Amino acid sequence: MWTHRGRQSVTTVVTNSSRRLVRSNRAVATPWRRAYASSNKESEPSANSNWLRNSLGVAGAGTAAVFIYEYATSNRNPIEKPVEKVKDLTKSAEELSSQYVQHKRSVKSPGVYVWGTNVYRVVDPDSKESVVKTPRKFTYFEGQVLRDLKLGERSGAAITENGDLVQWGKGYSETEFKPTKTLTGKNLASLCMSNDRILALSSDGNVYSLPIAKEDQLGGRKIKEGSWVPFRSGTSSISYRLLQPVLKFGERVTALAGGLDHALLLTSSGRVFSVAASTENYPSFGQLGIPGLTWATRPKGPVDALHEITALKGSKIVQIAAGDYHSLALDKDGNVFAFGDNSFGQLAMEYNPSSPFCDTPTLVPIRNLYRGPWLPKATRVAAGGANSFFTVDAQRILSSKEDPATLRDLGRITADTWACGRGIWGALGTGKWTHVQDTPAKVKALSGLSEFDEKTNRLTPIRIHDISVGTTHVSAVMDNSTHVDSAPSSTLNETRDWGYDALWWGGNEHFQLGTGKRSNLSKPNYIHAPPEEADEHQEARLQIMPRHKGKVDRRTVNMEQRVVCGRHISAIYSSV
Repeated sequence: MWTHRGRQSVTTVVTNSSRRLVRSNRAVATPWRRAYASSNKESEPSANSNWLRNSLGVAGAGTAAVFIYEYATSNRNPIEKPVEKVKDLTKSAEELSSQYVQHKRSVKSPGVYVWGTNVYRVVDPDSKESVVKTPRKFTYFEGQVLRDLKLGERSGAAITENGDLVQWGKGYSETEFKPTKTLTGKNLASLCMSNDRILALSSDGNVYSLPIAKEDQLGGRKIKEGSWVPFRSGTSSISYRLLQPVLKFGERVTALAGGLDHALLLTSSGRVFSVAASTENYPSFGQLGIPGLTWATRPKGPVDALHEITALKGSKIVQIAAGDYHSLALDKDGNVFAFGDNSFGQLAMEYNPSSPFCDTPTLVPIRNLYRGPWLPKATRVAAGGANSFFTVDAQRILSSKEDPATLRDLGRITADTWACGRGIWGALGTGKWTHVQDTPAKVKALSGLSEFDEKTNRLTPIRIHDISVGTTHVSAVMDNSTHVDSAPSSTLNETRDWGYDALWWGGNEHFQLGTGKRSNLSKPNYIHAPPEEADEHQEARLQIMPRHKGKVDRRTVNMEQRVVCGRHISAIYSSV
């Protein structure tokens, strides 16, 4: 808007106008000058008359110049304001821009922001509020980076930078519900939570299962622990079980995913094991992936015995995901397998009231989602509650009747996101309120996006960097260009730096979307970043900081921000 007339300064406008006015008076001025040179007295009255006309002309030119200047600098037409004013406004816009607000806070003060239901003191243990409507800093974790974070409605759990487990909430203790270190000294890396137990994976591949409740941890059976000191051993301070799948030489567990009653374990060789992960309920919806396995038919031995999902043996699985009562697995070839509860179509297969679940891993027909010459390949799976999400890279290929010389988009890749399951709260992100969605529906707001890559000098698809699915709501972090210097010295202190776009949608009955309102959202939306005390008047779009180097206790730590959607709770934390 400013570039059309702002390029021409007011001085130029006035000068050009004055020149035009002077040229128009030359016919009057010339006779006056000739008469003065000849000293002809008879021409004196004519000279006086000419002098008067010349004076009026000069005055008119000056008046016109002043008028043009006032018009150019008046507020009635801001397009013609001086160039200096344009620069000032640009600087002001940069200071207020939503892209530059959050990154310095991430560097100066890493930590955890939480919002949603607080009935069980999970969002803010120090507050008696039943809900926290917008992102709030968690005091205990201020200035800390975490390895993992999971949030249930009744309790929360996190793994600290040095690998210790921290628990809080009334699900942990009705009286001592503030953050407390429980399982320590195990070098834990990640965790998942069931209805009443926590499964934690250590950096060396050990899997620990312990009750969530403090009373059960202290009153349960405690196992003997070895020590690096010769001839010394002791007993664990809390009750836990060590889950040990039968592994091959050099194989170890690398990832966990859990629902309300079950959990999945992924190994380095691409094998998947399932396990009952709840003390109260045995998995009864086929989510273990073992045909015919029920409480009555389970093998002798511990209830939480591990079962290899043999139906997946022919595929190398690279990612696993779990909803409340269903499971997903993605193999290296881009195939997706689903099993468990299908009451809302979350397995991407037709809902059958007479058979509401499937206990055998079944291939999701990703190729049927595309018509014409496209080759789709799933790249990510995510699950939560009764919803499933698949991200797909679809490549344009040559059909039998096409000439490659006439095609401009041959080999082009479009990145799409598909959803299925329960959409009554809008968690599908499709803009529709659907009770049962048993055919994957495209999330258009997250599909077919692209941006220009200056390095390759061409358009590249914008994929999803991460997606977290809660019980009724979802968040997606886009893998857009972040404009953050990737050099080791990067500190995100430049105002040209910004992070990943984060979008939220779904159920908002407990303010878990962070919008400050209770309205559900059926389409992905942006939310505002939590303001600092000095900047409460600013409204900035929330963005997620990519991996960067920041200060933690005077140490330089390589960290990134991550999003977690739990049971009616959301959080953003700084992760190592």
